[in-house]
Amino acid sequence: MTLSVGIDIGSTYTKAVMMDETKQVRATAIRRSGYKPASAAAAVFDDLVANAGVTKEEVTYIATSGYGRYMVPFRHTQITELTCHALAMAYHFPGVRTILDIGGQDIKAIRIDDRGRVRAFRLNDKCAAGTGAFLEKTARYLGLTTNDIGPYALRSTIPVEVSSVCAVFAESEVINHLSTGVPPEDIMQGAITALAGRAVQLLQRVGLEADYALAGGMTQNQAMVEAIATRLGSPLNLPPQGLGQLNGAFGAALLGMRRAEKLLAEGQSIPAPGGEHAHESGTNSPRRWSMYVPASIIYEDSTKSLVKGTPLKVISTG
Repeated sequence: MTLSVGIDIGSTYTKAVMMDETKQVRATAIRRSGYKPASAAAAVFDDLVANAGVTKEEVTYIATSGYGRYMVPFRHTQITELTCHALAMAYHFPGVRTILDIGGQDIKAIRIDDRGRVRAFRLNDKCAAGTGAFLEKTARYLGLTTNDIGPYALRSTIPVEVSSVCAVFAESEVINHLSTGVPPEDIMQGAITALAGRAVQLLQRVGLEADYALAGGMTQNQAMVEAIATRLGSPLNLPPQGLGQLNGAFGAALLGMRRAEKLLAEGQSIPAPGGEHAHESGTNSPRRWSMYVPASIIYEDSTKSLVKGTPLKVISTG
């Protein structure tokens, strides 16, 4: 049995997916990243193997992605989150051409081709008003938890405008609305509408091309999904089986499986984990699946032989 693990170390959450050689998900795990990415990755890996009912020694290949991908000492390779999101969405939805990923600290707009290769991307990581963190902060002002954001906003009848593009001024607007007696659900929906508008503006910069897909934790927020779809005038594809927040980890696991299968097919043994010996040189040089291009367009050859398998079937999610 071949088992591939993808670990996506994001700014807010660290996510992990384990898949077998049939591309079926064996288990998933999520933890908050905290301030020690390596520790978060180790902890989520422990959770993952426990959820799957296997030992660490049974895992064939480990691929990491996200902001903390270089900080995982037990990885075999690291992959950019752009590549992971692109490959995962192309696997689930071959017709998708434009992807939006709303994270805790940034938003990614990605355009891909019919083979799942990244053709263009834009990031919004300059201001919290354009990220999921803004919604979380707004929710705290209203006395809500993160899980309450979507259901609460759907109760809105007359959403108020939150027009500021700066997080500080936007927070002032929220406080002002509260002080004037605006219902909290109308404020929450106004914040969601504002974030959806900024997200679509970012998508326009890479070029709008249907079909569209949404990744990240916001896939669990029905109010946000509806707001973005309304702005686009088109429905959004969401990763199946609730894997939206795990989309990057799924893509890493999928690419890791491809790498493992190639090595085994060539009669080579799987090397010991260790970040492709990055710890020996003490440097973080770009790897096969990671390319740094100081421009808006990025081309990656790693997805040329994209595997479009059968529809995803989740065996266990722990």
